[in-house]
Amino acid sequence: MCCIGKGFGGLGAGSNTAGAFGGFGTTTSAAAPGSTFSFAAPTSTTGGLFGNTQNKGFGFSSGLGTGTTATAGFGTGLGTGLGTTLGGGFGGFNIQPQQQQAGLFGQQVPAQSNQLVHTANALSAPTLLGDERDAILAKWNQLQAFWGTGKGYFNNQFPPVDFTQENPFCRFKAVGYSCILGSKDEDGLVLLALNKKEADVRSQQQQLVESLHKVLGGNQTLTVNVEGVKALPDDQTEVVIYIVERSPNGTSKRIPATTLFSYIEQANVKAQLSQLGVFMSVTRTELSPAQLKQLLVNAPAGVDPIIWEQAKVDNPDPEKFISVPMVGFKELLRRLKIQDQMTKQHQSRLDIISNDISELQKNQATTVAKIAQYKRKLMDLSHRVLQVLIKQEIQRKSGYAIQVDEEHLRVQLDTIQSELNAPTQFKGRLNELMSQIRMQNHFGAVRSEERYSVDGDLLREIRQHLKQQQEGLSQLISVIKDDVEDIKLIEHGLLDRIS
Repeated sequence: MCCIGKGFGGLGAGSNTAGAFGGFGTTTSAAAPGSTFSFAAPTSTTGGLFGNTQNKGFGFSSGLGTGTTATAGFGTGLGTGLGTTLGGGFGGFNIQPQQQQAGLFGQQVPAQSNQLVHTANALSAPTLLGDERDAILAKWNQLQAFWGTGKGYFNNQFPPVDFTQENPFCRFKAVGYSCILGSKDEDGLVLLALNKKEADVRSQQQQLVESLHKVLGGNQTLTVNVEGVKALPDDQTEVVIYIVERSPNGTSKRIPATTLFSYIEQANVKAQLSQLGVFMSVTRTELSPAQLKQLLVNAPAGVDPIIWEQAKVDNPDPEKFISVPMVGFKELLRRLKIQDQMTKQHQSRLDIISNDISELQKNQATTVAKIAQYKRKLMDLSHRVLQVLIKQEIQRKSGYAIQVDEEHLRVQLDTIQSELNAPTQFKGRLNELMSQIRMQNHFGAVRSEERYSVDGDLLREIRQHLKQQQEGLSQLISVIKDDVEDIKLIEHGLLDRIS
């Protein structure tokens, strides 16, 4: 089962949400090259977006975020709540080398190995009871592992194994495809998911921008801009924003997406955003080739490497789509809702296009009619102008002798007139066509008159036949009258006899 959507299945380490990729760990935020922002920790929770100004760059002593704020890796923020309802694409991919060896989805390799061994023991040969009941327990553990929930007891010396949907034996999983974003970190795009309807967000967009500006510090050199608003399933809406910083010399630039996201993820800022209905935020940045390779080289936890490799081979467009796991019915339902939402949006767009095409066709028909009308009007005006010019030229040339060029024109006109009047030329052919049209009209009139005429003999036969019919009806009426009289006499006779 492969489908193309806009979000990621939820495989985040430590997350129970089956909606988006869990993180690749966290990375320490650092100032973007050429940025005027520092990342010192804010001194108070009530400070502005960029702290107090101390004549540094554009006057920001405390930058977007803190020096120790952890920036979400591959969709860590996306997977904690947005995944169940939002198909917003990739989150921020700040993948950095880490001290510990971690798996693709943040799981430690030794722990994963021991977990796999314990899971295999619980499914194949539990030694908890030491009798035939262990075989029944093994089947029960297999059922729980296939379903992806519950605990598997296999030995008194070890704790039970937790069966999650990410375990390799879970049957409710597949691989789909999601779009690769094309925006860069310099574009500064950050997605905010709100628990509000699209119509409400659009009607209150200005108030939302003002509120976000206040939450982000209210600095006059910063401007909050809305890149786009899109409806999501379950009456939710995603709003893509970016912040423009204007310097005193008149230049402006966008705040990097990672810098803005680091600030938004602070606890105090997050609490203020939640009051505006924001329940999730994520960066909209593209992946580097190294990051894409890191995502695709190892199969996600719980996904068979063979299936993962086959999914990469079956990718319809590796330049635009990336393979993502879909685990559990919740993720499938999420992608189904997103698909329905996109289908409705496409249908509404098709309806708009269809209406535009119909309107354009009407305008085209009206324009064609107007062009024909203007052509006729142009022809009439041309004739009128020609007549005026002829009369004016006649008056202007009156009393003058015929000039040489006029004599040439007269000779040409006589030549054309003689050619037209020649029997075998245009005029003769025109007369022949006119005579044929008259003959056809005459024959048609004669045929139309004969169509309604009736021969005299036929009329006499029809009249004789109708007369015979009339006589037959008269005889029938007389017979019926005689029979009625006889019936009346019979009735009187019967009455007299009875009385």
